[in-house]
Amino acid sequence: MGADDENIRAGDRTAPLAPLPDHRNVATPWWQELWRRHAHITTPLRQRGLECDIEFGLSAYIVRVSLPDESYLIISPPQEPSSDRPLGYPEGWIATREHPDDHALFEVVYDSAPSADPDAPQRPETHHGGSVEPLIEAIDYRLAQLGLLPNPVASAGDRSALPATPILHAPEAPDVPDSAGRASVYVYGDALRALTDRLNGAESHAEAAAFLHQILEPCDGLLAQLGEFFEAAGEKAKEAAEDDGFDLSYDLADAAAEIRNLGEVLHVAEDRMRALTPLLPAPRLTSAPVRPQSLPPRALPAAQPRHTR
Repeated sequence: MGADDENIRAGDRTAPLAPLPDHRNVATPWWQELWRRHAHITTPLRQRGLECDIEFGLSAYIVRVSLPDESYLIISPPQEPSSDRPLGYPEGWIATREHPDDHALFEVVYDSAPSADPDAPQRPETHHGGSVEPLIEAIDYRLAQLGLLPNPVASAGDRSALPATPILHAPEAPDVPDSAGRASVYVYGDALRALTDRLNGAESHAEAAAFLHQILEPCDGLLAQLGEFFEAAGEKAKEAAEDDGFDLSYDLADAAAEIRNLGEVLHVAEDRMRALTPLLPAPRLTSAPVRPQSLPPRALPAAQPRHTR
């Protein structure tokens, strides 16, 4: 996790990720595994300048987020009863704001956890379940209201601050072809293949970095959305009558976690690509090589006159 000290690009400026917690557990394998399992929550919050930590709550691990006014957010799965879902991927999220010295300050910022009481009214966000993107959007909205968001990000409706990057849209899925001449049905794979082709043809490292941005952007990039896809697939698998549906949902949730962890590991790859410089071409010979000149023949000694008696 040494790359956490480097910068990531946000909008048209370079913003640092908020630092890692400063305690001895950060260097331990068990804490690093907890951090990896919650990276899909901590990364977008740290991109906003918010420091995060992982702690143990009543019955499950929670994300604690420090705020500029010394209050904090607690983001947790259901605590009572505890969730039996994979770590970091519960059936819902609860985010509350609290203050260590002002116990009267307590508010629920977001709650998508299903109610244990079937007669109790459900909150509007309950239908989001364990999805992270609505949770982050709710936190963005509330902290912006309070003026507690260190690094505001562009909303979905205002992308003018973001850098110009090439956008590829997958075409509408065609019908299944009835002949080899019909278009491919793998439109999303084709879109990514087209992106790869454009990356291969990039004329500069800056252009290549723009293509990486399409993949690695923490909220809207391909990896982030692919994680959402596998998470949704896991939820769909749980709707099956067979027991294997739950086993499959765990496998898909693990896949989502691995994909999001990959985004955490590569979050500075875009800036590193942009900082590269092309190789200089090898110098070419412009004249024929000099041939060694032959030495002139050695002069013979002058003939000596003969003396006669």
